[in-house]
Amino acid sequence: MTAATVSAPAAPATPARRLGPTAGLRHTGTLAWRSLVQIKHNPMELLDLSIQPVMFVLLFTYVFGGAISGSPGEYLTFALPGIIVQNAFFATMTTGFGLNQDLTKGVFDRLRSLPVARWSPLAGRIVADTVKQAWSLTLLLGVGMILGFRLGNGVFGLLGAFVLLLVFSLAAAWMSVLVGVLVSEPDKVQIFGFTVIFPLSFTSNAFVPTETMPSWLQHWVEVNPVTILANALRGLLVGGPVATPVLQSLLWAAVIAAVFAPLAVRGLRRRV
Repeated sequence: MTAATVSAPAAPATPARRLGPTAGLRHTGTLAWRSLVQIKHNPMELLDLSIQPVMFVLLFTYVFGGAISGSPGEYLTFALPGIIVQNAFFATMTTGFGLNQDLTKGVFDRLRSLPVARWSPLAGRIVADTVKQAWSLTLLLGVGMILGFRLGNGVFGLLGAFVLLLVFSLAAAWMSVLVGVLVSEPDKVQIFGFTVIFPLSFTSNAFVPTETMPSWLQHWVEVNPVTILANALRGLLVGGPVATPVLQSLLWAAVIAAVFAPLAVRGLRRRV
């Protein structure tokens, strides 16, 4: 008579530890700080966000100002909000550029092996680049005020311009994120910026009034998101209509985020 062998019950699998929102926010802050600290080792990143915008302000004000508005001072009042908008669009490309670098160098793979919220690496990158956006806006306004630009709506208008620009930049960054997860090299993100953002900004009223353009082009200029955001910043910083361009800018931001955020997240999941 053989004895029946009774096997011990298998130990239940240890469930994967789920990270709460608080831990995810903490990880996001840590990774955002990592992205900002990297500037010490790569100062050219900050110089790109500083030298190019200042160069645009000086060149447009003193080269084109007299021809377009009669004097550099008057042109600066008109063009500085538009230059700020153009710079904000270009600055969003750093999100896709840095994200692609992290993907190609295996940073995301290393983070996946750690107890880090899955959404924190991307959120940290976007938060860090939003801080850089605030730096660029502060720098441009500071240089503009040295050259003679004056605020027309005081501190509240300035704060409103900051909030609106950062909200729009957060939405527009999803376009850069999508490009960053689709292309194979970081340089291709910059190529996208030059081939899309340059025509978008120069077919707006960021630098010249709409009425000076051909009638067939004015129809596009009036609905161009760069034009609408530039008008909103002019209203907040200098004076003029505020409610309509601000609401239209927020609507554009919502549409951009609704279209590109799901596509970017899906592309990121497929890549990592």
